[in-house]
Amino acid sequence: MLSCFITTIFIGSIITKFPLKISHITSGFLAVLVGYSSSVAIVFQAATAAGADQAMINSWLLSLGLGMGLTCLGLSWFYKMPILTAWSTPGAALLATSLVGIPMSDAVGAFLFSGLLITLSGLTGSFERLSKIVSPAIAAAMLAGVLVQFCLEIFTYLQQEVLLVGAMCIVFLLGRRLFPLYAIPLALILGIAIAWSLNLFSNEEIKFEYAQFVFTMPTISLSSLISVGIPLFVVTMTSQNMPGIAVIKAADYDPPISPLISVTGITTLLLAPFGGYAFNLAAITAAICMNEDAGKDRDKRYLAGISAGVFYLVAALFGTTIVALFTISPKALILPLAGLALLGTLGNSLAQALDKPNEREAALITFLFASSGVVFFGVGSAFWGLVAGIVVQKLIFQIKN
Repeated sequence: MLSCFITTIFIGSIITKFPLKISHITSGFLAVLVGYSSSVAIVFQAATAAGADQAMINSWLLSLGLGMGLTCLGLSWFYKMPILTAWSTPGAALLATSLVGIPMSDAVGAFLFSGLLITLSGLTGSFERLSKIVSPAIAAAMLAGVLVQFCLEIFTYLQQEVLLVGAMCIVFLLGRRLFPLYAIPLALILGIAIAWSLNLFSNEEIKFEYAQFVFTMPTISLSSLISVGIPLFVVTMTSQNMPGIAVIKAADYDPPISPLISVTGITTLLLAPFGGYAFNLAAITAAICMNEDAGKDRDKRYLAGISAGVFYLVAALFGTTIVALFTISPKALILPLAGLALLGTLGNSLAQALDKPNEREAALITFLFASSGVVFFGVGSAFWGLVAGIVVQKLIFQIKN
């Protein structure tokens, strides 16, 4: 009860101190909703692969929620921009297969090694220098390739649940015309009502429990560092941080990149022994808090990032209960809603990617490669799309000169 009271006081002080609007709160909530519902099952698989019991899984969710909440709050407040972080979803997918047979202590040692590499890449500025090599068109095309998969979910689930998804789409489109700031919240409210009336929510019993930390003493295994630590670092930096930077640039925000990378690495170092395997800049959830649906005044959209941080902290405290709530919610409600929320960002990214004729071919290659979902050497399509775009752009430039 004491921790619940402290959380309530903290949230209340945040809300009363800043000029929050409903769009800030709903965007922050939707970002957390999308972040958890879209990939929490993968985190479960990763923890289970490492031999985690239920207490350890709860600790993973607690540390991941705490890390995301504090970094979203701190970075958004410090830079006055909606800077969001996330757990590494591709990293979790990688761990779900690579941790099988590896002791939890060795796994934690690999997490720490990956976090150290992320921290060093931020402190030395090497990642920021690399990001400047990429043209805005190619970066926007890569982002569009990542986002298009979420937007396609609208039509995938429209075929399965015509009434639910169709009604949300109609309300969203009318809302964009009549009251754009409230289009997503209204679509969410209507979707919940229809899903409830159609009995699409699972009937599983929900228990309200607090999550607790479980500490694992790390051990160093050379094979685990090579097979888990290095791939986790590469996947997190290329498949997560690159799109995260693209989102920030596409929204015309310009924070210093190296400190942001360093913060995610240090957070990983602090929370890895409790299950915080990897933190990175958010892309999908950040885009939700950076577009116009989060507020007309772009200088105040950082309040959406702060709202997301608060909701992440609440989700961390009630990790087991929150996950259960997400589990009973139908995918036909959550995933199409995420696609609707990201339509504007996808359109802007495509417009920026195809704006300059001399960069159009490279941008198209980047977009197609990034949206293909192919994986080479454990590295996702976002990175390979970026590489392909840069190679094509350099090749075309050389031919024309």
